[in-house]
Amino acid sequence: MTIIDYVKNLGNARMKLLDSLKLFGLGAAMLLSVHATAADRTVLIGYAAPLSGASGSIGASLVHAAEIAVDDANRQAIHIDGDKLVFKLLTQDDRSDPRTGLLVAEYFVKSGVAGVIGHWNSGVGIPASQIYKKADIVQIAQATTAHAYTEQSFPTTFRIVPHDDEGAGYTAEYVVRQMKSRRIAIIDDQTPFGTGYARHFAQMVESLKGNIVSQFGVSSRTSNFNAVLRSVKKQDPDVVFFGGLDAQAGQLAKELRRFDINAPLVGVGGTVGAQYLQVAGEAGNGTVALEPGQPSYKGAQWLQFEKAYKSRFGEDMGLYAPFSYDAVQVLVAAIKQANSLDRQKIIAAMHQVRHNGLTGPISFDADGNLANPVFTIFEVKNQKWVPLKVIGGKK
Repeated sequence: MTIIDYVKNLGNARMKLLDSLKLFGLGAAMLLSVHATAADRTVLIGYAAPLSGASGSIGASLVHAAEIAVDDANRQAIHIDGDKLVFKLLTQDDRSDPRTGLLVAEYFVKSGVAGVIGHWNSGVGIPASQIYKKADIVQIAQATTAHAYTEQSFPTTFRIVPHDDEGAGYTAEYVVRQMKSRRIAIIDDQTPFGTGYARHFAQMVESLKGNIVSQFGVSSRTSNFNAVLRSVKKQDPDVVFFGGLDAQAGQLAKELRRFDINAPLVGVGGTVGAQYLQVAGEAGNGTVALEPGQPSYKGAQWLQFEKAYKSRFGEDMGLYAPFSYDAVQVLVAAIKQANSLDRQKIIAAMHQVRHNGLTGPISFDADGNLANPVFTIFEVKNQKWVPLKVIGGKK
């Protein structure tokens, strides 16, 4: 071999090496590209509920249900632009406090959540909705039932449960027509939820030619009903309606018996549950309350959820747990339908979504209210909540 041939061969070898390196680089780039398109993308879902204080036990049940919903969503293996979405719950305790709720809402915005499930209380959810609206973040309330929440007509506000005007109307009809009440005393807890519910209840009672003998407001934090009940006793009511939460309603039931007021207590959504029974004791017997949803659920989806809940948390779930599960699932369905994490596209999808949830078919009207809601009337018998009647549904 001559020196010239050697140099030529060396040059050819170098070229082959460079070509090999180019092919390797191309292959590596392709592998990286494949890896990038198959990458997991974390999608945060903000979850706001009271996890401490009087409503803390309710909040825990709500979060448990939402955790199961997130796990079920992740099993769907949803992809957008080649990325597999991994949903993660970002849970915050709003303490049923409006100021804390605002801080939680701001935290969710800064954290870049794709949507928010919350809040439990109308007094917390309504002011927080202003923050979500400005940030174009979907808010699905699992229990913010005051009609004022959706009357704002924000494109971002939705609720997975009926609003109070609907519930108050059905409650008034039941009290006047089924309970045959002729003398109704009304007490509310001076919150947006309690006052709004009581106001609409009173309007519906009057439209049904019912008779309201007195109306009072008390602080949502008081357990002292003495002055109010002295006045109520003089009116000799045959029903006492209370617009307020379960623990305070339970205390009121005990006070009614202490004042020898034998009229049954009629409560609002959120009353049915263990907390009321624990506080009221035997005085709770005869209490009537209307709650959203069916008294029980069935089907393969429900059985799977119920099994997962009991196996993981080993306790009876709260009445609103299925709604909490559905709230997460309907947000995921909207993201899937939008095929995007763009907030405006998620909002648009929420207004079009049709989802078969644990609690039934889910869709929303133009203001974000649940379409065709169902309610159940419950009564306490032998210190247990017993369903009496299912009302509402598809019209």
